[in-house]
Amino acid sequence: MSSSRHSSAPDSSRAVLALPEFRAMLLAAVCSTLAGRAVALTVAYQLYQLTKDPLTLGILGLVEAIPALSLALFGGVVADRSDRRLILLGTISVEVVCAGCFALYAPHAVQHGILPILALIFTLGVARGFSDPALPAFQAQVVPRELLLRASAWRSSAWQAAAIAGPAVGGVLYASVGAAGAYVFGGVLFVVSLACVAYVKPKPRPRFTPGEPVWDSVKAGLAFVMRRQVLVGSMALDLFSVLFGGAVALLPIFASDILAAGPTGLGVLVAAPSVGALAVMLYATKHPPGKGAGRTLLAAVAGFGMSMLVFGLSKNFALSVAALVAAGLFDGISMVIRSATLQIRAPDHMRGRVNAVSGMFIGASNELGAFESGVAARLLGTARSVWLGGIVTLVVVAVTAYLAPELRAMDLTDVAED
Repeated sequence: MSSSRHSSAPDSSRAVLALPEFRAMLLAAVCSTLAGRAVALTVAYQLYQLTKDPLTLGILGLVEAIPALSLALFGGVVADRSDRRLILLGTISVEVVCAGCFALYAPHAVQHGILPILALIFTLGVARGFSDPALPAFQAQVVPRELLLRASAWRSSAWQAAAIAGPAVGGVLYASVGAAGAYVFGGVLFVVSLACVAYVKPKPRPRFTPGEPVWDSVKAGLAFVMRRQVLVGSMALDLFSVLFGGAVALLPIFASDILAAGPTGLGVLVAAPSVGALAVMLYATKHPPGKGAGRTLLAAVAGFGMSMLVFGLSKNFALSVAALVAAGLFDGISMVIRSATLQIRAPDHMRGRVNAVSGMFIGASNELGAFESGVAARLLGTARSVWLGGIVTLVVVAVTAYLAPELRAMDLTDVAED
């Protein structure tokens, strides 16, 4: 990962961390992510204990994903027309209320069945449809443009750390104080997150054309993304690399049948990519992507494909773990660059819609990627489907590099608004 040549004092990590509002938003993101992951694990485990049906877990994911993805483009328009701070205060308040309802429901789960919990998850999905576009757009408003790179790296690192810790915390709480206690803990963290966002002063509303129909605003956002190779190219790279190169859904099969590592080994395999991703994100807080960011992004996605190729061919547990750590490291590089690209290359009045489109790409790759992995494993065999997916990822990188010369030449040291 290359670093900016403009590494003077104003661009240092200390400069961005010295901003009280940035620190508040960073803490808000950590608390919200930690709470969300802990609550999600608790919900999934409690639901499975009630039904003993694996299909219920698949339904659980769809119940949240459908409203979140369906409302994303509309949520992007709302974020570009409204006070983003108020949107976040509203959606986090919904999360607080849902966490409280989960806690009240937990002792009576057997009597009331699964419908109340699915209704609450659906409500959280609706809130996500509005918060996902508004959050990164508002975060970009609390720091000067010249510090967006540093801020993006810190946010990515904080999110990754909270995403790793959240399920572990949720599991420990479920085992020690039960589901209700875990939900109360999540609710408290959501309240802290709410207080942090409330601390940040209101920011100017984005400019927009009064009276413009919502669908015209949606089309304008889509057209803005599609006309810019650096945006659509980076999103497409993420979509296809996760869609074809990901293997997370198949890790239980590798642990059980290919590597004979058992459940303990499965835990190590699942954690390995996160270790690599967090390490590189922490490095990026000191050395953010700058000169040659486009080439670095392409190289990182190619490295991800090579790592999955090695993982698919490996029969050795240590080599497989190393390949997954490398995959997480390369994915972390691409995540930092994609996040910074969205912050810098999208003007303020378009950020909500651009982030909505990006969220749909990410959501589609995650939801469809697990399905594609299962189908490919059934048709081709588990190991073959993974290493062939790595090869497809390398082909996608080569095609993208050829078709998107602007992405190849992208330089994130230029912070002028597009």
